Amino acid sequence: MNVEGAVVVITGAAGGIGAGLARRFAAEGAAALVLADLDGDAAAARATALGVEAIGVTCDVTSEDQIAELVQETLERYDRIDLFCANAGITTGAGLEAPAEVWERAWAINVQAHVHSARAVLPSMLERGTGYLLHTCSAAGLLTSVGDAPYAVTKHAAVAFAEWLAITYGDRGIKVSALCPQGVDTPMLRDGLAAGHIGAKVTAAGGAVLTPEQIADAVVEGLAAERFLILPHPEVAKYYLNRATNTERWLAGMRGLAASLDS
Repeated sequence: MNVEGAVVVITGAAGGIGAGLARRFAAEGAAALVLADLDGDAAAARATALGVEAIGVTCDVTSEDQIAELVQETLERYDRIDLFCANAGITTGAGLEAPAEVWERAWAINVQAHVHSARAVLPSMLERGTGYLLHTCSAAGLLTSVGDAPYAVTKHAAVAFAEWLAITYGDRGIKVSALCPQGVDTPMLRDGLAAGHIGAKVTAAGGAVLTPEQIADAVVEGLAAERFLILPHPEVAKYYLNRATNTERWLAGMRGLAASLDS
């Protein structure tokens, strides 16, 4: 997919990876950008700063009604959606002690929001016979997230759902990519490090911490190649292979890394 001339919706677009995608898509010549975020004022300011056709809107991705409204209003304004980026996500820094509401919120944002957006946007894409879904899933969805059980579990589910969409709709003109970076210099990672979360420490120590701009570079390249897995950190492919083919050694290595940073 070439982003030039495309109508793109991005959730979680006020900062971090979402903002990086917005800037790069604007530079690539997207026809219109709809930036959605729980902080609608920040999304609107981000849209204005792009200097292209862009709007910022308030959207709580845990609400199926709000996502449906986001899609409907975009279709009414621009007549189509070429690329929907389900990008909003949260970490928790919690393990078994996490209360039910923490698990439920992680599930609602990291997984169910992807279901809501696919349900809302696919009918118009299928009618046109073309469309692209980009789901931000994290390398945690292929590997794990030490110290953050809700994040690890929900990101695995996000990858599984993206894979299911690719299998189910791939022969009907729908392309799907799962974006799976490791460490990215975003408030999410910085806040986790400040709070002393072991998962954030492992992420920061596990490889290069990339900028949102570098993630966006990888996304544009991955979309152009229409790759299912977009891996801004190429080493994730090696880790993923090791996890599958030498699981016991991989588990031991992860335990050792966690122990060395759990201080």
